[in-house]
Amino acid sequence: MKVDRLKQKQIPLTNDGKLSLFSVGCGSAFSKVLYQNNWLVVKGNTHVMIDCGTRTPQALCELGRSVSDISTWLITHSHADHVGGLEEVMLMGRYVVRSKPRIIVTPEYQKTLWNMSLRGGGEFNEVHNGKGLVFADFWDAIRPRPLKGYPRDTREVVVGDLNLKLVRTRHFPEQAPNWQKAAYSVGIILDDRILFTGDTQFDADLLRSYDDRFRFEVIFHDVQFFTGGIHAGLDELATLPASLKNRMVLTHYGDAWKKHVKRVRQEGFIGFARQGSFYTFD
Repeated sequence: MKVDRLKQKQIPLTNDGKLSLFSVGCGSAFSKVLYQNNWLVVKGNTHVMIDCGTRTPQALCELGRSVSDISTWLITHSHADHVGGLEEVMLMGRYVVRSKPRIIVTPEYQKTLWNMSLRGGGEFNEVHNGKGLVFADFWDAIRPRPLKGYPRDTREVVVGDLNLKLVRTRHFPEQAPNWQKAAYSVGIILDDRILFTGDTQFDADLLRSYDDRFRFEVIFHDVQFFTGGIHAGLDELATLPASLKNRMVLTHYGDAWKKHVKRVRQEGFIGFARQGSFYTFD
C-alpha cells in the first residue's frame, strides 16, 4: 500500500488502473475539524463515491469537484453523516446538469432510503398527472446480486473496472444482537483485496470469517475512543490478534484522535486514516 497526499487542486476521477481509495473525510459524525467518513474509490476509468454526508458537497468543492462530477454512489447506511448530502446530488442532477447519477442499491434499501431520507425533498418538486416524483426520476439504480455460501448477506456488483461486494454489518440500534436484527448497513469488499467496514459495532466474527476467505491486504475499520454505543471501540479492537491489527487502518474517529496516536502505534495498527490522502494498491 502506498500513501500519498493530494498535490493538485482537483481530485482526479481516473488513474493508471491501480486500485486507490481517497479519504474525502475520515471523521466521526460529530467531528468539527474533520469531514465525515466518506471515501472516493478510483480504478482506471471507474470511480465510486462511498457515502455522501451533510458536509460532503463542501468537502468535494474544496477538492475542486461538484457532487455532479461523481458518476456513481454507494451508500452504506442511513445516518446523516452518510446520506445528508444526497438531496443536493439528486436535485443538481435533475435541475442543473440534467443527468441522473447512478446509485448502487438493493431494492429493499432503496425503499428505506427514499421513504425515510430523500422523499420529503424530492417528491413534491413537480406534479405530473396528479403525482409527484419518485426515486427513479432522480437516480439510475444499479442492483447488486445476492451471493450464496457466505457467512452473512453478501451481494456483488461490477462497475467498470471495480468489483464490489456489500456485506451486512451490525451497526444500529445498539441493542441489536446480530446483523440480522440490525437496521440496514453494509461494509464493502473492494476487488476481493480490501475490506472497508463502514460503520459497525465491534464484530470479530465479521472480520475473522471474511478474512479467512479473502486474506485482506488492508482493512479500513471504524473506531471510537470509548466502549459502548454503535461503533467499535479502540479497547475492543485492541483485543484482536496482531495478524488483523497490523493490516488495519482506523477511520471514522473523533477530534481527539491525536491523543491516541501512541496507543494505536503500540497496539500494532497501521495507524489512523489521514484525510486528503490516497491509499493505492499495486
